[in-house]
Amino acid sequence: MQFANPQEARDFLERHPDVRSIELMLIDANGIPRGKLLHRDELLAIYEHGRPLPSSILSLTIQGEDVEESGLVWEVADADCWTYPLPGSLCLQPWRAVPTGQLQVSMHPTQGLPATPGDPRHVLARTIDALKADGYHPVMAVELEFYLLDKQRDANGRPQPAVQMNGVRPQAPQVYGVYELEQVQPFLDDLYAACEAQGLPVRTAISEYAPGQLELTLEHRFDALQAVDEGVRYKRLVKGVANKHGLQACFMAKPFGDLAGSGLHMHVSLADAEGNNLMASEDPHGTPLLRHAIGGMMATLDDALAIFCPNANSFRRFQANSYAPLAKSWGVNNRTVSFRVPGGPANSRHIEHRICGADANPYLAAAAILAGIHKGIREQIEPGPAIVGNGYEQARETLPTDWLTALRNLEGSSWAGEALGKDFLRVFLAIKWAEYRQFMGEVGEQDWRWYLSHA
Repeated sequence: MQFANPQEARDFLERHPDVRSIELMLIDANGIPRGKLLHRDELLAIYEHGRPLPSSILSLTIQGEDVEESGLVWEVADADCWTYPLPGSLCLQPWRAVPTGQLQVSMHPTQGLPATPGDPRHVLARTIDALKADGYHPVMAVELEFYLLDKQRDANGRPQPAVQMNGVRPQAPQVYGVYELEQVQPFLDDLYAACEAQGLPVRTAISEYAPGQLELTLEHRFDALQAVDEGVRYKRLVKGVANKHGLQACFMAKPFGDLAGSGLHMHVSLADAEGNNLMASEDPHGTPLLRHAIGGMMATLDDALAIFCPNANSFRRFQANSYAPLAKSWGVNNRTVSFRVPGGPANSRHIEHRICGADANPYLAAAAILAGIHKGIREQIEPGPAIVGNGYEQARETLPTDWLTALRNLEGSSWAGEALGKDFLRVFLAIKWAEYRQFMGEVGEQDWRWYLSHA
């Protein structure tokens, strides 16, 4: 694990004498930033000596409650565990009213014990290292869909799309509508400016398939860990910019039962050490390596589904003709399948993984994807014929459609224990089972309310 040089902090403090506070954040198992707001005088010491955070910070439910069964609370005395800054993560939060910095940290491999195994970023780093050891360098990009909502609820207390600049609350999908993008231009202008300030490679904005739903694309990165770091920071940024505009950015998988769900689409290819795409092919179906990668993801999909779809609400997204996949399927230039090989020139050949909801932890989702790919390559697993046409009508082996089945599959998976680490999996499952029990006992069908403020 590489941590940042203290000179980064010195340079930042010199460039920004007006910054008085720095938001320190660690990403937990649910993908939620947890941490503290620090004074500028504390920043350099974090780079030089680390910063302790309680072990329980990586044992929390989506509502921020301790899970004693994780083994990271009372039995380890909620011990201090040392975190250190990630290189390049120190930046400004331009949406704040007062100049404020932002710093992402991760657990130290040894000084962070006993919490280190519960750090999801470590899980992804190990998976990437395993692929690199076999000569495969994963190249990734993250796409996140989200809704822009009013902070004010409707007459029934339910969320509703934000009123546009023209004073109208959108009702129709208007997918790909450019006028709809114009109606949120002040938000988009601030979002692009904030991304530029933080060095995030955000590109195309799209009006998605529901009123108030948007997607912005991030560029592919040769360094997959960097790509996912940027995806995590982008999600934090979107929420911050929306809050500045009096709005709420919602990354729930299915905030509205009758409207499109929001996905986390992850694009992946494998390169050699020089950056040459090992999946490149004039054949739109790709190379044997590409097909084996898809075969591996298919073979591990049931086991990993609770990673890709980590909440009860996640499974409401799976509906026919909804742009959310329903089966273990793949195809070329086909948005009705789970694993899509986009069109384009030979050197751009890659796979779009379309299963994750926007509520998934990007670190864990990427780790499970890459571990599945690695299995497929090692065992030369064939994915079967590509789907041509409507994949919803040709679904053969469908996905589990409930949270309980997905959790049981993950718990019983020897592959997941090896791929994600047994210690991490124990912590993650303890958290998700605690959430499952609470959800079933206290919330019932009102899952939109339970997840809305956190997703």
